Order: sequence, then C-alpha cells, then structure tokens
Amino acid sequence: MKKTALLCAMLALTAGSAFAKDWTEIRLASEGAYPPFNITAADGSLQGFDVDIGNALCAEMKAKCTWVKQEWDGMIPALVARKFDAIIASMSITDERKAKVDFTEKYYASPLALIAKGGSPLRPDPASLKGKKVGVQRGTVSDNFATKYWDAKGPELVRYAKQD
Repeated sequence: MKKTALLCAMLALTAGSAFAKDWTEIRLASEGAYPPFNITAADGSLQGFDVDIGNALCAEMKAKCTWVKQEWDGMIPALVARKFDAIIASMSITDERKAKVDFTEKYYASPLALIAKGGSPLRPDPASLKGKKVGVQRGTVSDNFATKYWDAKGPELVRYAKQD
C-alpha cells in the first residue's frame, strides 16, 4: 500500500501519459540553487532536502533515479517536453502551474518575505518601496506577487535567474 501511494505521488508529478512508462528508471529534476532545499555541491551533484525526498521515494519504489539539473524558469516547459519525469524542487502550487502539470500534496510550506537591512523603514507596500529596487527570482511566486501588486505602483523590480 505504501509503495503504491508513493508511486502514485511520483506519477502525479508528471505530465501526459504517465501510465505508459516503465517506472523502474525515473529522471527527477531540481534547480540546485535554492539552499537548503536544493543545492549544487562542489562536485556538481544535486543535494538538499528536495533531493533527499526524491531519493527516499526512489528507494521505497526500488527505482533507479537520475537527477537532472534544470534552470528554474524552464522547469515546467522542460517537464512538458519530457526532458525528465518529475520535478522535486520546492515549487509553489499555483492555479497557473496546475493548468500545465499535476501536483502531489505539498510537503512543506515556506511563506514569502521582504528582506531588508536591520532597522530599515521599508515595508512590504508600494508606498514604502516607491523609488527603490526590489530583487525577485524570475518565474517564482515572489515575481508574480511583486508584478501584480508592486510593479506599476512602487519599486523597480529587478529579476534574477537565481535567488543568489
């Protein structure tokens, strides 16, 4: 029962005809740039909490899993193009994303936050941020939020490929 539930969870992450595949070998994708959830080690391998979750699922299913490093803003297009079978990369579940791919239940929640120097008068509202630059990672829920609520009203948004 446990193995069946884990297999169903992995299959839910894939796009298209999931049941036609032989699930003894699975290609998993993560970015490798979102510590501590997924990081790129000095040897180039992917590591972190998301990778540990994927490896545990693979061990339980007795499947051979291969990790694919994928840039964040191309993650869903690459999944849809079948460059890998599933994403395990701390991806927030949104309606826009659910229209393209299936999700399992989330395995943790991480709230958004505005980070500023200690004692700063900046607050997460357009008036406080007017004339300032706010950095966001391109293609993330932070980017979506800032674009929707701040972009035309306050700060200049600076989009980065990675959170670093």
